[in-house]
Amino acid sequence: MQIKIIPTVVFVSIILLLGACSGESTPQKMYEHMESAVSLEDTFAEQQEPLVALEEEEKALYEEIINLGLDELDQVKELSQEALGKIEERQEILKVEKESIDAAKEEFEKVEPMIEEIEEEDVKEKAEQVYQAMEDRYNAYLALHESYNASLEKDRELYEMLQDEELEEETLKNHITSVNENYDKVLEANELFNEKTDEYNKLKEEFYEIAELNVEYE
Repeated sequence: MQIKIIPTVVFVSIILLLGACSGESTPQKMYEHMESAVSLEDTFAEQQEPLVALEEEEKALYEEIINLGLDELDQVKELSQEALGKIEERQEILKVEKESIDAAKEEFEKVEPMIEEIEEEDVKEKAEQVYQAMEDRYNAYLALHESYNASLEKDRELYEMLQDEELEEETLKNHITSVNENYDKVLEANELFNEKTDEYNKLKEEFYEIAELNVEYE
């Protein structure tokens, strides 16, 4: 019986510097909100390393439990309780992560009314594409967040089951299958989120270029 570990959720951010200009065009104002949104996701990015560490720690506990077998119930119960604590910590991280993403989205949405102010049709069209890409990325994140939370609940049920003296092996096997199916969904959602992030960053760079902003990439 094997449990899969969830990989880190990757956010590819682009660090941008805007050169000084006289006055501010609409695209420049949009740039400020868009890059403020990137900064607001710093907290989201900072959660990934501790989240992965907790996943690794929980995985180690799970493997120790499986190696012990259900005959060593006292040790299994102790390790299961410790694993449940790791799940609580992961859920707290998810809350912080989502707050960061939500704050970034709120900041980004400030550019929407500005798009109509753009006179150049090609620039406006690219701006609309960027905005839609960000919306798609956020929706992909919501799906990922929901899948991850669902997988944590399956994990919680697993460790609670492992403390049951009457637990049958077949019941345990069936639940582990369900756990792994949920992880597969998380992996798919994670992949989609990363794809949408890449699309957004690419379109944003194209927008800065077509709007002739003096942007320097690092």
